[in-house]
Amino acid sequence: MSRTGGPSRVPEGILVEAEDFDDPGGWVVDSQFETQMGSPYLLAHGLGRPVVDARTVVAIEAAGEYGVWVRAKDWVPSHHPGRFTLSIDGVELDTVFGANGKDWSWQPAGKVWLARGDRTLVLHDLTGFDGRCDAIFFGRDETAPPEGVDAASRAWRRALRGLPEQPLDAGHYDVVVVGGGVSGCAAALTAARLGQTVALIHDRPVLGGNASKEIGLMPRGTQGAILRELSARTEDGDLQALSLLEAEATASVFLGHRIVGATRNGDRIVAVDAVQTHGGHERRFRGSVFIDTSGVAILGVLAGAETLFGREARSEYGESCAPEEADTMHHGNTLFFRTRMADHPVPFPDVPWATEVSRDYANLSGQLVRPGLENGPGPAANPDTSEFRFSDPSQPWMTKFPATHFWEYGQWLDPYTSGEHVRDHLMRALYGTFSNVKRLQPEAYANLEFEWMAFVAAQGEFRRYKGDYVLTENDIRDHTRFDDMLIANDGSFCIHCAWRPGEGTYDFRLKDWIFDPRDGQSYGIPFRCLYSCSIDNLMMAGKHISVTHVAGSSTKLMGNGAQHGVAVAAAAFLCNLHGSTPRGLRQNRLRELKDLVHSLTGCDHDLSAHPPARKFLAVPG
Repeated sequence: MSRTGGPSRVPEGILVEAEDFDDPGGWVVDSQFETQMGSPYLLAHGLGRPVVDARTVVAIEAAGEYGVWVRAKDWVPSHHPGRFTLSIDGVELDTVFGANGKDWSWQPAGKVWLARGDRTLVLHDLTGFDGRCDAIFFGRDETAPPEGVDAASRAWRRALRGLPEQPLDAGHYDVVVVGGGVSGCAAALTAARLGQTVALIHDRPVLGGNASKEIGLMPRGTQGAILRELSARTEDGDLQALSLLEAEATASVFLGHRIVGATRNGDRIVAVDAVQTHGGHERRFRGSVFIDTSGVAILGVLAGAETLFGREARSEYGESCAPEEADTMHHGNTLFFRTRMADHPVPFPDVPWATEVSRDYANLSGQLVRPGLENGPGPAANPDTSEFRFSDPSQPWMTKFPATHFWEYGQWLDPYTSGEHVRDHLMRALYGTFSNVKRLQPEAYANLEFEWMAFVAAQGEFRRYKGDYVLTENDIRDHTRFDDMLIANDGSFCIHCAWRPGEGTYDFRLKDWIFDPRDGQSYGIPFRCLYSCSIDNLMMAGKHISVTHVAGSSTKLMGNGAQHGVAVAAAAFLCNLHGSTPRGLRQNRLRELKDLVHSLTGCDHDLSAHPPARKFLAVPG
């Protein structure tokens, strides 16, 4: 058997998945885009310095001649910045991977003789600029591995790895929470403390989503007690959420599990399927109530729930901040970074593949100072490329701001299929800007280096659920009173306006930012915005609740999402207690639900117990 998980030999050959290498060295496992490109992969994210070799051992049971294929990606085909080689037992193959001008593809590397026994494979990074390796295949005949990302290719991989065709049964849970960001952690922790058996399924190796140590945003919005508890940070920037959940006997956390399927029985979800990053094992989670806190409405997409997308026309809801005509623009993704001055000169190679994107932009302001503290200053070498400037002259403090969030791209692309392209475009923008700063002022910035750059983008806006009510800009401004208000939210309207394709000089910076603090007062969220209008046992918390694009620019704040999470966890508990649907709770047990949420949050239905969190409105996010 191979030490990389799965069988060492099946009739077609031997498949070695890069994410399961024994020692990844300086490479990192990137599993963000597996539903689009087919698999997690190893990424040589060295910020311009070649990373330490990745190594693994595979057991060869039958000696013979094998054809070698490596699935890699030339991520900037005209320049090939991410190149690497493969060695077998110390002998480097002649082929350089990541330099064939193709997107994800199986690249042939000739034939090799493999003796029986343990063979050592080594991936050697040549550039430090994000080379990527998905898998290595040793074939016994001339047949090339399948190129498609479809059921056939997934079945091919499962067979080679010795994985079962059907998902493993992961058990039944009172509540299944999908997504381990702040709202998901709040929902899971609350449900567990109410005695529910809970499965929290998260696609990353750490909890927190955009607040995690992988990304590092501060959770703004309503600063409720459970948010303060789970978002406290350890010395390395991680959240306390995992340790809190592990202390609950009825909570089970499944990190590194990506949702790939949902099974419905009529208007109810009965199970979801998730694939584990390492090993590729697929598990089926059965549940009574499902809560989507993924931020991308993944259960709605997979189960066919009714959703909303893009910007509504001004006439649809009478929103003053909406455009005249509806369109598909959304908040894009953001890549965070940090630079520092070393105590010696730090060379940086020419990166024409990056300056194609950055052009002459030479301002590295908007840095993540540390997890939980963003919007930091940075070196600038060109006064014509200043920090983001606001269009509202009535707000003097807003005229210039080192905005972390406005290294942003992808607002006009499909966020479900373009994630890797968006992340890569932002990396090119940052590498190119960094190069410009050093080139324009070589003496001042000879020692400048990247301290850190995320390879996981902070995700912006995806689809939003449609509930029994859609919250609007006017509801927030007018503090509309709803009979089913459960919780309070805080926050300004924070609307990112992108250049249209080809319009702006720097397409990775915003065209405009509408930041409107309103009256600074809390507003109410009705329960009808927290459950699906089309699936009976599906609720949601976080930025994809039932709101318009404009309203969502305020409700999206992570502190607000934590309040959503507490509310839907309480509702899940009552649904299971009474055999009800969320809609049934609203119709028949609304007072009981309000009283339970009040006991958990301290916020009564008229919001009188919830003062505005003004200090979190003064720093945009």
